[in-house]
Amino acid sequence: MSVTVDGDKSGSVPGRIRRMLRGPRPEKVPTLVGTACTFIGLIDIAAGAFPRFRASRMHALAEVLPGTLGPLSAALAVSVGVLLLLLAHGLKRRKRRAWRAAVVLLPAGALAQFAYRHSLIGVLLPLLLLALLLRHRGEFAALPDPRSRWRALANFVLMGAGSLMLGLAIVSAHPRKTIGDPSLSDRLEHVLYGLFGFEGPVGYRGNVDWTVGYSLGALGLLTAITTIYLAFRPEHPVARLTTDDEERLRALLDKHGGRDSLGHFALRRDKAVVFSPSGKAAVCYRVVNGVMLAGGDPIGDVEAWPGAIERFMDEATAHSWTPAVMGCSETGGEVWTRETGLDALELGDEAVVDVADFSLSGRAMRNVRQMVKRIERNGYETRVRRVRDLSDGELARIRRAAADWRGTDTERGFSMALGRIGDAADGDAVIATAHRAEDTTGGGQTEKGTHGDLKAIIHFVPWGPDGMSLELMRRDRSADPGMNELLITAALQAAPALGVQRVSLNFAMFRSALARGEKLGAGPVLRMWRGLLVFLSRWFQIESLYKFNAKFQPRWEPRFVVYRTTRELPRIGLAAMRAEGFVNVGLPGLLTRRRPTTPCPHHTLRETTHEVRAA
Repeated sequence: MSVTVDGDKSGSVPGRIRRMLRGPRPEKVPTLVGTACTFIGLIDIAAGAFPRFRASRMHALAEVLPGTLGPLSAALAVSVGVLLLLLAHGLKRRKRRAWRAAVVLLPAGALAQFAYRHSLIGVLLPLLLLALLLRHRGEFAALPDPRSRWRALANFVLMGAGSLMLGLAIVSAHPRKTIGDPSLSDRLEHVLYGLFGFEGPVGYRGNVDWTVGYSLGALGLLTAITTIYLAFRPEHPVARLTTDDEERLRALLDKHGGRDSLGHFALRRDKAVVFSPSGKAAVCYRVVNGVMLAGGDPIGDVEAWPGAIERFMDEATAHSWTPAVMGCSETGGEVWTRETGLDALELGDEAVVDVADFSLSGRAMRNVRQMVKRIERNGYETRVRRVRDLSDGELARIRRAAADWRGTDTERGFSMALGRIGDAADGDAVIATAHRAEDTTGGGQTEKGTHGDLKAIIHFVPWGPDGMSLELMRRDRSADPGMNELLITAALQAAPALGVQRVSLNFAMFRSALARGEKLGAGPVLRMWRGLLVFLSRWFQIESLYKFNAKFQPRWEPRFVVYRTTRELPRIGLAAMRAEGFVNVGLPGLLTRRRPTTPCPHHTLRETTHEVRAA
């Protein structure tokens, strides 16, 4: 008897049970090797840079490490130590290239140890580590991460800064052998000259001059070689959604897109995708800092989800990436945890408004009703239309306005943002705009702005045939406050004519904790947790987003983060913040051109729903 799961024969037991029987890949050896490389690297750097360290009580330990005596061996020790530190993280992640580099580096260090010190014990330590690597070579099979040429620039900056600091330590580590009393600027100048292989202004007695010169030259050469290697090595570019992938995803969304409000965001073109063996389900993801981030639920038939999830986990294993899912539904979380053995943590709640139940009447809607009426009296009008009903000229104007009104230099969003407006393939998307053609301040003149009468934009993506999900909100900062409330209300009122029965609004992080913590009888731990969230809201608008969503009396749908172990949560959180655009790694601010912004004292909500959803 054979069992087929999603079109894939898996023998006498289902694929999930086979994975449970097979168990996780062993990680003790890579972790041990990476830790050993880190320890030996630090000891090697200390042994090569600080003569007092070699003469201290640690001398007996330092003797068995590669390169501890003589100018050349000191330079070799520093070089080997730096390289081992660079390789340690890759070895812990089972990277094949890191394994190959370590296999070459360790014998070279052992050979130098024997040639300069004739120490059999000193040769034995790196060879033992080499034997461990060869014995468990099958554990180091992970493929390279996506990368680009920018990695070479980052390496040059970081290695250059590290070499400068370490070189300063080497120059300053011989006070009794230094001629005179060189100043800090003299020592820095000596380091800079030494990194390029030239003699600096600092002089030493004995062989120390050679030791310092060789060590600085080795650091400079190491920086140059690693940078050149990263610049000219074969690229493994970041995966992108191909045209064929997008067509297959759209076909799945046509059949099953009504299941998850985040489904359409899988069509972001800076994501990669894996399909189930049958092609009936897919998981979209992006790799950030070695974390394989999926957003929302898998796309497609629920019965085919396990096949797509297994492909996702296989891809993570092949590259030694950390698997994680951001913002999946309760159903999605149950399938992910059941199929993979991962854990889930409630991240927050999604605000969903049922159009049939929405009304501005009643005491609960008093604030929204008054704000909308006041803005309408000020001469604003709204238009809600499908993208396909807009002219090319109007779409171009909306795109320009959205780009100009963006509140950050970097486009934000990942799991709950599409990253484009008015694409021909997204004709079912809905755009609501606010306009103010007449100046009501008393002058009676037509208001002329950068974008004419256009004052605010919100963009919805399809959520199946009868729903839409809020993707982006932008407004002119000179416009009256309350533009977001005005346009959301207009979209909800126009929804029946568009055939829309449900609207997904913003994502409120930790909403349940905020709601329970302010109630009578909340315990001290819950109140403390709520107080921390309120404090963090100064930067991430956690509380304000919850209160903004609550204005529209939505129902709350919980969303979860799926992860492997608790210790990986900080790394997953940092990767998610980078993916959403809240943490950016790039050139220093002085080297980049910033787009000027105009402050607005009434601006209570960030312009982009990427920020609204993920803040």
